Amino acid sequence: MIDPALSEAEDPDHAYEINTLTVSAVLEAVESGSQTRLTELLDRQHAADVADLLEQISSKDRRALLALWGDKIDGEVLSEVDEGLRAEMFEHLPDAVVTEAVRELETDDVVDLVEDMDAPQQERLMDALEDADRVAVEQSLQYPEETAGRLMQRELVMSPPDWSVGDAIDHLRGEEDLPEHFYKVMIVNPFLQPVGTVALGSLLTSARDTRLADIMDEDFRVIPALQSQEDVAYAFNQYHMVSAPVVDDEGRLVGVITIDDAMDVLDEEAEEDIMLLAGVLDESLSSSVIATSKLRFPWLAVNLATSVLASIVIAQFASTIEAIVALAVLMPIVASMGGNAGTQTLTVAVRALATKDLTPANAWRVIRREVAVGFFNGCVFALIIGAIGIIWYGSPMLGVVLGLSMIANLLVAGLAGILIPLGLDKVGVDPALASGAFVTTVTDMIGFFSFLGLAAMILL
Repeated sequence: MIDPALSEAEDPDHAYEINTLTVSAVLEAVESGSQTRLTELLDRQHAADVADLLEQISSKDRRALLALWGDKIDGEVLSEVDEGLRAEMFEHLPDAVVTEAVRELETDDVVDLVEDMDAPQQERLMDALEDADRVAVEQSLQYPEETAGRLMQRELVMSPPDWSVGDAIDHLRGEEDLPEHFYKVMIVNPFLQPVGTVALGSLLTSARDTRLADIMDEDFRVIPALQSQEDVAYAFNQYHMVSAPVVDDEGRLVGVITIDDAMDVLDEEAEEDIMLLAGVLDESLSSSVIATSKLRFPWLAVNLATSVLASIVIAQFASTIEAIVALAVLMPIVASMGGNAGTQTLTVAVRALATKDLTPANAWRVIRREVAVGFFNGCVFALIIGAIGIIWYGSPMLGVVLGLSMIANLLVAGLAGILIPLGLDKVGVDPALASGAFVTTVTDMIGFFSFLGLAAMILL
């Protein structure tokens, strides 16, 4: 039994976070070299909480913990830890320990682990698997990464439609190698093509002599093995599915995807979108300083290049700035407002594209809405910043320049924030990855150009 007092924080606002007292107790057990105490503490934790604990402690403490407890590590813990951290753990765990832990896992979890291993370690682990498991894993690895074929588990329960409920129950009771978690019996024809599903609830509440064909659900969705995992997760969320059969090119049943795997993908995709928008890609809290610096450098270099472009625009109005020094003080305000407005629109657009809420059918309506929002906010903030300009510098015309440039920049920011991700998505480029740099460049350049250009025309 998992002790909730050890896995939840004392503060209700931090429920289900790993308890700081537990972390301290674990580190004390490691420092004292007490394997018994350490095992007692970790055995009370859910695998996900143990993974969180491993991610929160330092690399030095993690190595010491694995040295003391490693031979008792659970395969579920390995499947829960961050990919980058998992690679580090593999370096400090004997191959025998890893292979023994992995034997407990379903094939989809084994595939997830094997993907992150180097070739020699991958081969050693595969050799340690039972023949049936090895074949199943090898077949899954033949599918491209991030497809349903990689995501599915091979362990499933299937039966012909002419079986009775009693036949199915007797079969399940006599089967020694059932999946750890399953929700439906897949009904297949002689060609192993799914023709229906029977939920466990229906199976257990029906009379033994009832034919499965009479209680099976024929309104179900199949997932092609080559379907992208992002689309799979969307289908589960959109159609409220608990599990779904996976079929090959000939429609034959080759596996099943369950809700837990689909939700993992949804979480990964949402996290990926957020990370890509910030340009941090595969970074995690356990990444080293060097690795983190390397991951962030390219995006910072892109931002440097876009900043140079904005500086070139400013340079065209050097004489205007020299004549009216106040412009140098005020122009970052206009550019910053445009950047923030563009980021707001961009974030909504990228997420809507990912969830398929933004489509060609409603794109024009959304574009019109963003233009209207940009214009409305531009007018409101134009009055505010215009008044500030007049009060601060005593120049009504400077207030007019500030107001007009604010309207122009927020209007362009709204358009850029929606049109750029739509355009990138149309040409097959991930809008989460590239949109940020383009939107920032557009809003900076338009902000500086409109403000300084209007100032040159009106104030000089």
